[in-house]
Order: sequence, then C-alpha cells, then structure tokens
Amino acid sequence: MTGRTHTVNNQVPPLVGYDVFAADRALTAAVERHLDPGLLDEALGELSGLGRTSGSAQVQEWGALANENPPRLRTHDRYGNRVDEVEFHPSWHRLLGKGVSAGLTTAWTRPGGHVRRAAAFLVWTQVEAGNGCPLSMTHAAVPALRTDPELAAEWEPRLTSEVYDRDLRPAHLKAGALFGMGMTEKQGGSDVRANQTSARPLAEDGTYELTGHKWFCSAPMSDGFLVLAQAPGGLTCFLVPRVFEDGTRNVFLIQRLKDKLGNRSNASAEVEFDGTWARRVGEEGRGVRTIIEMVAATRLDCVLGSAGLMRQAVAQAVHHCTHRTAFGGKLVDKPLMRNVLADLAIESEAATTLALRLAAAYDDGGEQERALLRIAVPTAKYWVTKRCPAVAVEAAECLGGNGYVEESGLPRLVRESPLNSIWEGAGNVQALDVLRALQREPGALDAYLREVGQARGADHRLDGAIKNLLTELADLEGVEGRARRLAERLALVLQGSLLVRFAPPEVADAFCAARLGGDGGAVFGTLPHTLDLASVVERARPVS
Repeated sequence: MTGRTHTVNNQVPPLVGYDVFAADRALTAAVERHLDPGLLDEALGELSGLGRTSGSAQVQEWGALANENPPRLRTHDRYGNRVDEVEFHPSWHRLLGKGVSAGLTTAWTRPGGHVRRAAAFLVWTQVEAGNGCPLSMTHAAVPALRTDPELAAEWEPRLTSEVYDRDLRPAHLKAGALFGMGMTEKQGGSDVRANQTSARPLAEDGTYELTGHKWFCSAPMSDGFLVLAQAPGGLTCFLVPRVFEDGTRNVFLIQRLKDKLGNRSNASAEVEFDGTWARRVGEEGRGVRTIIEMVAATRLDCVLGSAGLMRQAVAQAVHHCTHRTAFGGKLVDKPLMRNVLADLAIESEAATTLALRLAAAYDDGGEQERALLRIAVPTAKYWVTKRCPAVAVEAAECLGGNGYVEESGLPRLVRESPLNSIWEGAGNVQALDVLRALQREPGALDAYLREVGQARGADHRLDGAIKNLLTELADLEGVEGRARRLAERLALVLQGSLLVRFAPPEVADAFCAARLGGDGGAVFGTLPHTLDLASVVERARPVS
C-alpha cells in the first residue's frame, strides 16, 4: 500500500462561480448613482448577467486559454498569394463574441449607454483584458466617423451591432463589424505630426492612395481602420476598409505581430500600405482634430481597463486572505495584512468611482461636462493607469509564493498592468495634455473646480488639498517640468472629492488621510492604524 506523504489543506478555493458585478460594491453604487432610475432595473439585470458570465468557471477558462495561445500571423496561402490574416484561438473568438453581444460597442446609441458600457467594460476586463482592444477601438471610432455623416450612416450601424461576425468579407454583407486604429510610426511614436505615410488624391472625390507604414496597428484582423497620413493639405484622417464590396482585399500588408510583455491574446501589428485605398474622414489637414474624440474615448477605456485590473487583483487578494490561515489565524484578521488590503481597496474604489463619473459626463453631454472631460480624462489616464502596476504587484504578494505561480492568475494581471499607461499616450503625453487644457481652455479648469468644490467643507484634508492645488495653479512658471506633479494632484483631489461625496465614511476617511493628508507612506499598507480598516476590507470582499 502506497503511503501518503502529505494532505492538502489550508489552500484557498478558486474565486469562481460568482457575480463579478454584484460583488463589486463600489461599481454597483456608481451605476445606481449615475443612471436614470427608469433605466436602472434593466441595466442592473444586464450587468449582473454579464457578471455571472464573467465569474463562471467556463469563461475564466476561456480567458486563460486565449492568453496561453496568442494569435499567429499567416501572410500567405499555400499557393503563395498574400492573405495577411491573423489566426486566433477559439477562446478568443468566444470572448470577443460575448463582449460584442454584451453591448460593449453600443454606448453611443442608447440612453445611459456610456455608464452601462463603462461598468460592463470594467467587469469584462477582469476575464481577459486582451479582447478589450478591438472592443475599445470599435466603440471609439464612432465619434470620429460622425464628422462625415455619409460615412457614419454607412458604418455606425455595423460598429454598434451586438453581433460578432469574425469572417473577413465585405462589410456590407456582415451583421456587425470591428474597427482598428493606426497612428504611430517608427520615426514619430507619440509625435503623430511626424508621420510620413503619404496620401495621394485619386479621381473620385474624397478617395486617396496611401503609401507608408504603421509601427503599431491595433486589432489588425478588423474590418476597417482609422489611420493618419500626410495629404496635400496636411495630416489627415482616413478610413481604410479591409475588404472591398466586390470581395477583393485592400492592400494591407501585415509584416509582423508584436511580441508583448502582456496583452498577449490580442494582436498588435506592424503594417505597410502600398497603394492602399482609403476614404478621407473630415477635412484635409485636420486629422488630429478628427481623430481626437476617438483618442479621448480610448483613453477613458484605459482608465476603465486599469480599474478593472485593480479590482480583480484586490478581489483575489482579499479572497485569498479571507480563507488562508497563518500564524494562528486568518490572514485577513492580521492587523498588518488588513492594512495592506484596505490600502489596496481604497485605491481600487477611487479608480472605479472616478472612471464611472467620467462615463456619466459622456452621457450628459452638456457644455460643462464636456469641459470637465477635457481636463479630467488625461488626468485620470495619467494617474489611474500608473497606480495599476503597484496594485497588481502588491496584490500578488498577498498570495505569497502562490501569487507568483501562473495558475493563480496574478502573473497575468501583473504583466497586463503597465499597458494602459503606455497605450494611447504615455505619462508625459497625458501630463502635457493636462497643461494644454489648463492654458488654452479656461472652461476646463472652471468645470474641474466646480466639480471638486461640491465636496468643500466635508473634510479638512480635502479642503487643504484644494487650497494647495490652487496655489500650485497660480504659479505656472516652469510648469512643464512639474506637469506630472500637477496631474497627480489634480487626480487625487478629484478622487478625494468623489469619495467624500459618495463613498462610505470609512473609505473616504482612509483615502483623505493617506492620499491628501500626508498620513500614509510610499507603499501600500501604511494607513493610520486608528482607521476602520476592517470595514474597508469587508466592503472589498468579492461576495454577492
């Protein structure tokens, strides 16, 4: 008889079979706060359905398989014909189909659409962030296309469809379509005005022939792309269809797929244009202005994606510590671990609360809300995405050695966590964009100050932070060199004001003490011990 060397015990059950949406108290409260009451029942039902799907064992397995089996490029068919196709694991298609059917590209076409989509995007990111790229690009392409009513009438119904059609065929024959984007080039990177791709006008009005390259092209398997190129009148935005109406393919040469740190289930490509047919979107020479709304929408998705990654990391950490016993008791009850978990929890809640507030501003659409977005989107993109890696790494440490093992899922979160800070303009780009908003659009600062001013008098640390911020803004000498410092302070004050107004007192108290009052350290787990940390951790526990 074979002897037993050990018995498995004190191991944590997998966090599976739960409602990812309903278990997130900060997210559900934000949806209830920002949605019209008449929409609430329907929206909560949809989001809870997506939450249960996201928390199911099957869908979590799809996420793992999509990550473990990255896309492959097939440049030619067996006969030597150029095909430039990207092949994905079946799990990728299942995930993308679920995302489309869940309305992650329909925000522009239904009441409360941005808040509903933002909550869904935050939930769905927690399954596998890679499929968020084509969903984000497709969603964000709509406002750019609306600069040309004819193009919008043709393409918007396809982009806002809830049907995923994976086949590469003429878009007019498809029930739904996806869009990608290509802006950056080898020599320019974020400096898109340095683009060298040329656009030569053709005989038909509004049509051009493109010659050049894109160093990063998102979602290269899509049905169409918005790209920037130099036309006779300057940098211009163009729509590049993948397949023509007669079934022939446009010249879209995929040279290679990027081998990335994370986001491995998603394809990012280098592409070449060599006589590629394109349709102008907007006026010649106004390419950046045309595509800027798309960029703003994708930047908000970077905030949402980071908030989703943080939430999943915190949920895993709290779940583990709730079930794991060490040193004579549950880890969650140990004062120092409780401090770490509470610190992570307030960071996550602050990110979620800010992201949903910005989504609500999109739904409102008023002049003041648009002005707020002008400064708050780059501010949030700068700060929230930079906090994500620290949260993911600290959460993995809460699991100890188990968190360093691939099966735990935490390494995937860690690898994914830096992406949103780099994508759609890295930190310096965002900080400088904040400065441009401050210097060129006085209404943006006014809208911001009105927003944070709604919480004045409720917490002395927040009041002090607002006062210090105003002092900082009054002296703009050499401001570019301290743009990051300013963006950070703008983000923290905005998050603090929202938490003071809307979060439970224990959450707002902890945030204001550590983030605004100076009573916190440079790493997580340094909150004042006198706070109600147990309540903060309990609020973050993933139970529904």
